[in-house]
Amino acid sequence: MYHELTHSIRRSKVLEKIRSGKIACSIKVNVSGQEATEIAAMSGFDCVWTCMEHCPTSIDTVKKQVAVCKAHDADLLVRVPRGSYSEYIRPLEMDATGIMVPHVMSLEDAKRIVSQTRFQPVGRRPVDGGNGDGQYGLLSIPEYLRQSNENKMVILQIEDPEPLERDLEAICELPGYDILFFGPGDFSHITGHADDIMHEDVIAARRKIARAARKYGKPLGTVCVGDPRILIDEGFQLLNLGSDVNALTSFYREKRRGFYELLEEMHQI
Repeated sequence: MYHELTHSIRRSKVLEKIRSGKIACSIKVNVSGQEATEIAAMSGFDCVWTCMEHCPTSIDTVKKQVAVCKAHDADLLVRVPRGSYSEYIRPLEMDATGIMVPHVMSLEDAKRIVSQTRFQPVGRRPVDGGNGDGQYGLLSIPEYLRQSNENKMVILQIEDPEPLERDLEAICELPGYDILFFGPGDFSHITGHADDIMHEDVIAARRKIARAARKYGKPLGTVCVGDPRILIDEGFQLLNLGSDVNALTSFYREKRRGFYELLEEMHQI
């Protein structure tokens, strides 16, 4: 007997964890290409974070990263460049699990992003349905809209002092996005403490965001430096644990240092 195949959008591991009150982890990849992403996905991270804001990651590379993450049941989170709605939704249409929009500056900015990246009845994202996230037309349009709104992550990143001073609570209260992500790197540099993400002003900002988000039940994410228990106790549920470039540079420097120390011990220098 013939049975019609059923299709659905892959469920996000990060969203499933945070919605059940658990903690999710991610790792960032700066190295362009699919191999670093595939190694991260194979290593068991819930989420691999790739970047189009700072890194030379092309849309073709994202397509390959989507494929390897799906093969190993890992979320792919794409930090998009600030720009048009097309730049926001294109990774989603390629079936990336989610996007992170950097430098959200105000409530109006946040509202605009939600409107551009969510389908009705939440927002006014334009509809296609013939790409990867719509199962290439195999999902009905109503199911495509519903499943996308439910299973695709939209993350807003706060990395500037302005939204903390004006609109923080209103942004936390805003429906339509999934996670508020604090970026301590840019926040430290913009506030005059470059590369000191453990500066007391940066920690105070992080805690202020955490308090406001908890008040309105908005899940939180950030990069993990130091003891992750502190961040978990503050309410952060998505923790980025590092990056491929940091791992590679540490490994390479350690290997070179050890080799030259050996040469010195053998009086070969």
